[in-house]
Amino acid sequence: MRAVCQRVTQARVTVDGSVVAAIGPGLLVLVGVARDDTDDVADRLATRVARLRVFEGDTPRFDRSVVDVGGEALVVSQFTLITDPARKKGARPDFSGAARPDTAEPIYDRFRRALAAHGITVRADVFGARMQVELVNDGPVTIILDA
Repeated sequence: MRAVCQRVTQARVTVDGSVVAAIGPGLLVLVGVARDDTDDVADRLATRVARLRVFEGDTPRFDRSVVDVGGEALVVSQFTLITDPARKKGARPDFSGAARPDTAEPIYDRFRRALAAHGITVRADVFGARMQVELVNDGPVTIILDA
């Protein structure tokens, strides 16, 4: 399981021309589920995201988490995060390590619930839909976490 966490001042997801989720300051979290991922992996990754200190407190250091600053999280499913970077033949990404949708969706949902259990307001996309994701990256700050 992989998460790309972007500190944002705002973000939103649009499906078929309608906004389905939007947040103010917080984290945009792109999540990819791998074939062998489990609920335990989703729980661990959610804890890592919730504790990730990428927000500034009284000093310009990253010493606060999204929980500490009362930020929101917009979680977006993105199977394309699970690719084989070692593939040397051709230019097409290899997604064979990604979980199939019927396996990935429950684990993705578990991740969202586990993140919310940390006291974070979580908004989400429409799993499997073709989406447009808009964000204002704050910093920019982008962190990649693997579980």
